[in-house]
Amino acid sequence: MGKFNSANIKKTIHYMKRNGLRDTYLAALERLGPNPYAAYRYKQPEEDVLKAQRVKTWETDVVFSILVPAYNTKEQYLREMIDSVLAQTYGRLELLVADASAETGVRRTVKSYRDERVRYIRLTENGGISENTNAALREATGDYVVLLDHDDLLTPDALFEMMVQITKRKQQGTEAVILYSDEDKCDENGATYYDPHIKPEFNLDLILSNNYICHLLVMQTALARELGFRKEYDGAQDFDFVLRGIAAVTPQAILHIPKVLYHWRCHAGSTAENPESKRYAYEAGGRAIADFLNRANWQARVSPMKHLGFYRVEYQPDILTVRKRVGAVGGKIVDARNKIAGGIYDEKGRLLYERLHRDFGGYMHRASLRQQAYAVDIRLMRVAQEARPVVAGVLGIPFQGMPKEEARFDFRRLPEETDYVAVSMAVCRELHKQGFEIVWDPQWVEGI
Repeated sequence: MGKFNSANIKKTIHYMKRNGLRDTYLAALERLGPNPYAAYRYKQPEEDVLKAQRVKTWETDVVFSILVPAYNTKEQYLREMIDSVLAQTYGRLELLVADASAETGVRRTVKSYRDERVRYIRLTENGGISENTNAALREATGDYVVLLDHDDLLTPDALFEMMVQITKRKQQGTEAVILYSDEDKCDENGATYYDPHIKPEFNLDLILSNNYICHLLVMQTALARELGFRKEYDGAQDFDFVLRGIAAVTPQAILHIPKVLYHWRCHAGSTAENPESKRYAYEAGGRAIADFLNRANWQARVSPMKHLGFYRVEYQPDILTVRKRVGAVGGKIVDARNKIAGGIYDEKGRLLYERLHRDFGGYMHRASLRQQAYAVDIRLMRVAQEARPVVAGVLGIPFQGMPKEEARFDFRRLPEETDYVAVSMAVCRELHKQGFEIVWDPQWVEGI
């Protein structure tokens, strides 16, 4: 069950003002339902594990430059942030605190640390979060930069886990250019951890719906310097930064580490606790997506969804026309009770979001977001012209579209006893082999 507190009450009121009573009722009903991570507890690695990490030797050393823009940071939060950095079991790092505070508290706190890896950068003026982060970025000497908010915390194994994956890629003859991990939230005192964000592998359409990458974000310094942070996207500067980074590399250079390595602190002034406190940030996020679409030369526009920080890309021509690598688009199949009964499947053929009400978003609202998929259902599948021979080859029959909708495969031509999930998996597996992407669009809903 969702947390019942003053922050959630405020969120509900703001949500109702934006979306009306019906959507608010549905959102509240969903929040009162079971929470798959209600029993979540962050468990730090055992001390013997951390000790082994500290003494591990590496074939190639990598230095991490941790960038922290600070502004009038509360001393408790600042010290706990610095302590979490210095507690890293992989110690080849530098912490660059770029201080734009009007007061001297941040300077005194940072200067009280005698560790030479802690570097204080005094800014002559407060240029905003992007310019302040750029100041730290210019001073970075490491191979990778790490983005850390001034009041958040790293887990002690955060850089170690990044180093493990960077090393594996090097041994395979490739590079990890952008890395990200799972994260959770912690209370004001950094004592209780909750709301883990368990993330998928890189998913282009999902990142164009929501900045699910967020924390912990690590990027090769060379690319980070090339990109920089753009002041006009303050509030969503990290989102803009990662979108431009994604556009500059191949998907294979983007690596997800499926472990919680970052604690996002929640307090009265934080976006995590009060999303309405930074509405401008969500507007900037929409502009960052629009910029990505323009740079990709995709004829599309972006609009906000019901929940703050979530977006919908609307393609002006058909998505199959705009994005040549997309071979098929699938929709959401619902049963007589409006529960999800088909549509999107993982590599093992398991239905995602099964039995969820058609109007519910599910975990992190993902059931309502367009996303890349391993497989979509043949019964609700539209196929690009270039991919139709692939589908025909798998099925052993010529491709034929539904009446009045050429791109939608007419599944009624298949035998009545057809195992639609098995057929869907076979078709999509071959589409992947031929280099096509597959997209699931939950706003295309039908009962079959």
